[in-house]
Amino acid sequence: MAKPARPSGPSQRQLRVGELIRHALAEMLARGDIHDDVLANHVVTVPEVRLSPDLKLATAYIMPLGGQDVAPVLKALESHKRYIRGEIAHRVNLKYAPDIRFRADESFAEAERIDALLDSDAVRRDTQIQRLKIDQDHEEDDGRDDDR
Repeated sequence: MAKPARPSGPSQRQLRVGELIRHALAEMLARGDIHDDVLANHVVTVPEVRLSPDLKLATAYIMPLGGQDVAPVLKALESHKRYIRGEIAHRVNLKYAPDIRFRADESFAEAERIDALLDSDAVRRDTQIQRLKIDQDHEEDDGRDDDR
């Protein structure tokens, strides 16, 4: 009997635990539970937390509001990593508290890059040509008589 194909994305458990950790971390940052001058002066968002398949490593993607001062915020979070891990262990009922890595969230920059690319003249010209071809194909199809 063949083994079933392994799903390519994260499991339901990884997604659920990642979301629980994201909420706990965002709440800690919003309430000011982490006592640091850099973090106190920035509004920090946590768009996503990804977990390894064994749930022992969590990667938290962080972005300060406005995208400014990313490096100091990441450094401040790294310096308080031990405290954050302990707090997450108390707030999220897990058998094993995952080690946490902090990374800058690049999704906003990637979305801006794609928007700029789609707004470029070359892409606009290509989509217009494609739209004209589709319109011509529909006109040809409408003009035919089907005797079937």
